[in-house]
Amino acid sequence: MKTNKEILLIAKSTIKLEGESILKLLDYLNDDFIHIIHQILSSKGRLIVTGVGKSANIAQKIVSTFNSTGQPAIFMHAADAIHGDLGNIQNDDIVICISKSGSTAEIKALLPLLKKMGNPIIAMTGSKKSILSQNSNWTLLTTVEKEACPNNLAPTTSTTAQLVMGDALAICLLQCRGFSDADFARVHPGGALGKRLILTLGELCSENIKPKVESTASMKDVIVEISNKRLGATTVIEKGKLVGIITDGDIRRMLEHEADWSHLVAKDIMNTDPKKMDYDQLAIHALSYMESNNISQLIVTKHQKYAGIVHIHDILKEGII
Repeated sequence: MKTNKEILLIAKSTIKLEGESILKLLDYLNDDFIHIIHQILSSKGRLIVTGVGKSANIAQKIVSTFNSTGQPAIFMHAADAIHGDLGNIQNDDIVICISKSGSTAEIKALLPLLKKMGNPIIAMTGSKKSILSQNSNWTLLTTVEKEACPNNLAPTTSTTAQLVMGDALAICLLQCRGFSDADFARVHPGGALGKRLILTLGELCSENIKPKVESTASMKDVIVEISNKRLGATTVIEKGKLVGIITDGDIRRMLEHEADWSHLVAKDIMNTDPKKMDYDQLAIHALSYMESNNISQLIVTKHQKYAGIVHIHDILKEGII
């Protein structure tokens, strides 16, 4: 059994070794990488990413990254390819083969079939002299000196290098295409990421009842409105127009400073310069705005007219942070 100190040393050594290997990938970025980016950008087809073993696992992750950043891609297991999955490949598709050695039996069997189909082949391999590299149009080198495994056997450093090279491809393609937040939202409509990019104040405030009182409303009416609508605030309306807001904090401050408040009306204690944002603004931007202004309620407007109130809790419960 290792001591606590030895356990930490092993972990640090693993991270250091993999980190150094990743930085060495910088030396392998050459004209092939540039040609690959231009070829993919000009292609009308998809990327077919294949591999076997741990490289297949990495291929699946790279495919997921491609698809989520605007590059259509399909994973094809190298072993399944020769048993029918080659039918996935269309005329304009580009094939990326991932293999550390570039000489596995499945890759050897697959290469002549791919070449016969005529699709461009990109090799991602640790060996420039491998069968895979020699039979591909371009090569992405992911050479590593050793695996983090003490026996230099378990794919660790090499698979990390493959993943990073895949990320480099994806991010280059993303930026070359000008892939925007709106594009990202289109392909990530669900979950916290999707909500950050598409959830608007209009969607949130439509679920709330709109609290409002007239400017001449009594303090009792104001307190009842705030209590009934449960948003911690009410807007103040005068002649059909929004003129202010009263929060539960304003009520507390009034009670602290006014011994007799029976004569007061809404306009006497309202904030005449309430914070507002437009109906179409993203909820994540509203949250930042509310935090920077230290407020819990935000008035939502549509075409400069009062549309509702959003409480900070409305945003937080959506789980976008």
